[in-house]
Amino acid sequence: MIRNTTAKRGTLFSRTALGLALTLGVSAGAFVAQPALAAKKTEPSGPKIEFSKPFAAAAAALDKTLADAAKTPPAGAQAVKAAGANAQAKAAAVAQLDTELGGAKAKLDTAAAAASTPGDKLKLGEMTRTYGVLTEDIALQHQGLVLMIDSGVLQPAMAGQVQFLAGVTAYQKQDYAGAVKYLEPAKASGYQDQQGLLDRVLADAYKRTGNTAAPLQMAQRDIAAAKAAGTKPSETSIRTALQAAYDTKQAAPATELAIELVRYYPSAGAWSNSINVVRQLSSYQKQENLDLMRLMSRSGAMTTRNDYLEYIENADARALPGEVLKVIEAGIASGKIGAGDVAEYRQIANGAASADRARLPQYEREARAANASAVSVNATADTFLSYADAAKAEAFYTIALAKSPADPNRVLTRLGIAQTDLGKTAEAQATFAKVQGPRKPIAQLWSAYAASKGGAAAPVATAQ
Repeated sequence: MIRNTTAKRGTLFSRTALGLALTLGVSAGAFVAQPALAAKKTEPSGPKIEFSKPFAAAAAALDKTLADAAKTPPAGAQAVKAAGANAQAKAAAVAQLDTELGGAKAKLDTAAAAASTPGDKLKLGEMTRTYGVLTEDIALQHQGLVLMIDSGVLQPAMAGQVQFLAGVTAYQKQDYAGAVKYLEPAKASGYQDQQGLLDRVLADAYKRTGNTAAPLQMAQRDIAAAKAAGTKPSETSIRTALQAAYDTKQAAPATELAIELVRYYPSAGAWSNSINVVRQLSSYQKQENLDLMRLMSRSGAMTTRNDYLEYIENADARALPGEVLKVIEAGIASGKIGAGDVAEYRQIANGAASADRARLPQYEREARAANASAVSVNATADTFLSYADAAKAEAFYTIALAKSPADPNRVLTRLGIAQTDLGKTAEAQATFAKVQGPRKPIAQLWSAYAASKGGAAAPVATAQ
């Protein structure tokens, strides 16, 4: 028996990947320098910036040194990068870099002692942040950014970026409340970072501070605002909301968001995420899960070894041998499974498929008989669907529905699948809309898939 491994799925934004993205340069990203040191400077878009004479005397040369180093990093900066997580090597590299910068850290401390005006503190913050970037010191970067914010004379056009970077560095220091403190105003300002990390970092910071409802509410506001403006919601907003709904085990909004993700941003990865979120939030039995595995196959979302093995197990080599063989061949061709992984299933399916195919005419005759039961007609429809004979499957599911089957929602789901495979998009969507109960999310995902096909048939296999 193959164990169901879906409990590990559903994370749309890996925290490991998020941490890596931050490490790779968010905090050291493009940054607009403040005015060079002078007696006074007035920016057209901001407040008057004044530097005190003591501060200017202490910091003028350092300001130029750091600005030049930021443009053309000296050898010590490369040594810092090369040191990585090796604390001893990094300490030596930082010492080398500081020497190359003419004792910049001591000069920075001297400038800090001389800073008195808001302009002094703004420039001190920028220099502190620059030194922190060169030495890869997150705490110094954060300290400098906060100095800039607290100076009160930060140019309004830069506020969102500086708040974002302050929030990111707080997050990197594992100060999640601090991350929320600075990321919230950055988001409110409309700032958007090039990597699209603001919402992701803020959502994770909310969760880490125990505010589990906030990520979903934040993303839902963004989605609603985009729709109200007649624009497509951002993929980040939808994914953030979907992840939040999944994390808080809210099946209804998670299903809606899963559908929105594949509607607006269809891809194999999106289908995989959406289907797996729905699977994990529902206690589906084998037959329900089979129809989701069929959707994974048709949407190109079969990406792991377990996807293929689970589909094979759900289809059952004795019940639907033809479909099992097709999945086995597809899995081996994809390189996700080896022949040895499925040898027993293949042997069983091969043994059953020949006899099963030979009996197809008999199944059809019996199912068309006036006294045929709903159970037997439905079984015949299932068999034809498994061999990708969508036309006959559609016909027999329609007959089965007229006989008041015990599980009409299962029959309706598979009738819709057959119609989707036939390219009957409108009919399929109308059929899926009738599905109620636990299968409703399955039908909703299938309906979104039917719409995405626009009438093009997409059978999973052909009869052999």
